[in-house]
Amino acid sequence: MRERHVAGYVEALVEGAAMDIKSLAKSLPLYGQMAVGSALRALSVAGHLRRGRCVSIENGQIRWVTRTFWSRVAHDNEWWTTFLADQNHRATQSDPQAAAPAPASASVPVPAAQVPQQRVAEPEVSVQPQPQPRGDAPSPAFAALARLGRTDSRLALSAADCAALEGLAAGWFARGVDADYLTRVLTAGLPDAVGSPFGLVRRRLQDKLPPSLPATPAPPAPAEAPVRRVMPECTECGVPGRPEAFRDGLCRPCREPDPTP
Repeated sequence: MRERHVAGYVEALVEGAAMDIKSLAKSLPLYGQMAVGSALRALSVAGHLRRGRCVSIENGQIRWVTRTFWSRVAHDNEWWTTFLADQNHRATQSDPQAAAPAPASASVPVPAAQVPQQRVAEPEVSVQPQPQPRGDAPSPAFAALARLGRTDSRLALSAADCAALEGLAAGWFARGVDADYLTRVLTAGLPDAVGSPFGLVRRRLQDKLPPSLPATPAPPAPAEAPVRRVMPECTECGVPGRPEAFRDGLCRPCREPDPTP
């Protein structure tokens, strides 16, 4: 439950938002820093996130930046290794003089983590779109909900039900979903008997809301502040190292703690 709560919050963050443990704990009052750290560790082991450290040059000053790469879909270690290698390949192409960074010294500040482009860059909102006045013709969202009962009688909704759920369904259409896709998701795997079609449809509209697609490609990094090659770091302790030194985003000491006191 804790990991799901933290994952849901991270999923809604905009690109560049702080993802260090202290900032997340401040934004999630239900959990302290230790609980948030444990949740991030579990999400890393599950394959949803990885951390990396890289050098950034801004206004002629060099600083270390920790980046957090988030994926809504869990991936294995091989996928993440390939992804980080691709990040380094792109950085090398955009900055041929870039060299692989060495471990940061204690005197170099490490700013808050950045949410990478691996996660869909989108300004998520917590309020669902409100239904638009239909006039003579119903909106696509209302029409799709009204047709559910004809597709599967277990999801027959009244006109009042469709009007109440229209805002949630409109959120799906705003993310590029068509009526056929929405119908397939709402009618898939239904139980033999549905006691409350309204409640079931509302729950699925909320829980299965797809991610938004970026309207435009993310702008390239400014020429004066190129992001250099990424060095993976442990999600638990933050120590940097080579990709092969990590598994599930963790270094060996954090992955296999010493059992002796």
